[in-house]
Amino acid sequence: MRRITDVLTIEHTLLCTLFGEIDRLLPEVRTVDEARLLSRLVEGVLSHHADVEQNLAFAALDHVLAEKHQLGQLHQDHEEIDACLRNAGSATEPTKAVQMLKAGLEASRAHFRREEQSIFPLFEKVLAPTTLEILGAGVSSSASTLGPQGGRSTARRAR
Repeated sequence: MRRITDVLTIEHTLLCTLFGEIDRLLPEVRTVDEARLLSRLVEGVLSHHADVEQNLAFAALDHVLAEKHQLGQLHQDHEEIDACLRNAGSATEPTKAVQMLKAGLEASRAHFRREEQSIFPLFEKVLAPTTLEILGAGVSSSASTLGPQGGRSTARRAR
């Protein structure tokens, strides 16, 4: 069984691979609709990933993260990412839409790094190995967006 931290790290890697592919497409974007489509794609995969993190991982450690003032940073990161993608989706000029989408991708990458460097080690320090594995199994059973099995999510956006 994989620990929740392993599963989420794999998802981060897969999401960053997708973001790299989107980065390669952005110079060819010519219309607002093209940029909006890419933005919606990113929103969709990030939405389910964020739900998995919040419902399975962070819920188990909210009190510890709050004490270390890390919970506020995580929520702030999510708000920044959401704002960038929302602005990309509502932009009326292709250049602005692409700029906001790029900002959302970079903010997501920075957020993933922050989680992997400071939050995931805290999970592994505070939670028992069996708890980490049970949470990891919960991700697999929830048909994670880009989980290790490569399955696609059927979950609706909860926000």
